[in-house]
Amino acid sequence: MSTSIDTLITSTSDTALKTIAEKVKQQIRITDEEGIILFERASLPFAGALANFIRERLHGDTTYFNRNFHIEPTNVCVFSCKFCSYSRLYAKKEEGWELSIDQMLDIVKTYDGKPITEVHIVGGVHPKMNMDYFIELMQKIKAHRPDLHVKAFTAVELDYMFRKAKLSVEEGMKRLHDAGLDSLPGGGAEIFAPEIREQICADKVDGEGWLKIHETAHQLGMHTNATMLYGHIEKYEHRIDHMRRLRELQDKTGGFNTFIPLKFRNQDNDMSYVTESTITEDMRLYAIARIYLDNFPHLKAYWPMLGRENAQLSLSFGVNDIDGTIDDSTKIYSMAGSEEQTPAMSTAQLVTLIKQVKRKPVERDTLYNVVKDYSLETAASIPDAQLN
Repeated sequence: MSTSIDTLITSTSDTALKTIAEKVKQQIRITDEEGIILFERASLPFAGALANFIRERLHGDTTYFNRNFHIEPTNVCVFSCKFCSYSRLYAKKEEGWELSIDQMLDIVKTYDGKPITEVHIVGGVHPKMNMDYFIELMQKIKAHRPDLHVKAFTAVELDYMFRKAKLSVEEGMKRLHDAGLDSLPGGGAEIFAPEIREQICADKVDGEGWLKIHETAHQLGMHTNATMLYGHIEKYEHRIDHMRRLRELQDKTGGFNTFIPLKFRNQDNDMSYVTESTITEDMRLYAIARIYLDNFPHLKAYWPMLGRENAQLSLSFGVNDIDGTIDDSTKIYSMAGSEEQTPAMSTAQLVTLIKQVKRKPVERDTLYNVVKDYSLETAASIPDAQLN
């Protein structure tokens, strides 16, 4: 591994890129300016080689996945994000869906007897689905299946809940944690830069508010994820600014598990005029994120967004996690035109996907504790029913 990075360093004539490669080899943090240089001047093979060096230093060939399913309580929303293909404004709520607590509990019960480790609950911000509503939901989920990890609610949902309940972030997070909330997903971060946020999602919680909610969760001992929506109207400096704020908070709390770049998809939303990023740009973003976010243990590619083959490709560009089985329980990206219109993979399919690119498939729980190493399993030996 060190031989390949030495070759990269000696074969690079660009002094700035050579310096960055030396820093990566020596595990020295790169600067914001160097992050922008990577976006502007690094070839895809160069950035990918550096990212893969870091990935293999941290994880070898191990590639994580988990057995999870999503619950999306509603796509009715009080906010009107320009990039969103998923939500329906409350004034047009008849065009969307709203699930009752009993309906959501019935979804949980469909996984009885199956070795699921996580339920992921996110959706629109519905004015009638308040904190008490979701506390009741989580309490009933935990009463039915105490071992199920509840990863729920973006900072956007939480900010609205807390304001409506007239609670501080600290008070609101403690109440939810006590009711059964185990960790937070990373959604709603979009791009932190105010000048971009003003154009694409002006009416919801700002970057400082998002970071405050995640910091508070970390202080309560909870782990969270972080995302960045890329490939729309942002510039390279906005991406680096976003990642710098995450890196600084991670220095302070150590509470982030993974970073998940989310690609803007342009179908059926108010930004359909924006051309989507190419797969080359996608892989460059993954690679630079792995290089820049030196204190994030994991980098995840969300396969329902990228598609299966592109998720495989990302494993050579710094990524060491491709999310979970999903079981066709999310519509957020399929409604925006992603390759995966019915996102579901069995464990055997995920294991095969990872093995096809010579990586080691390892099932994890939400907190990256190893559940099972599948590297010696054959697909035929894994029950091929969904999520079994």
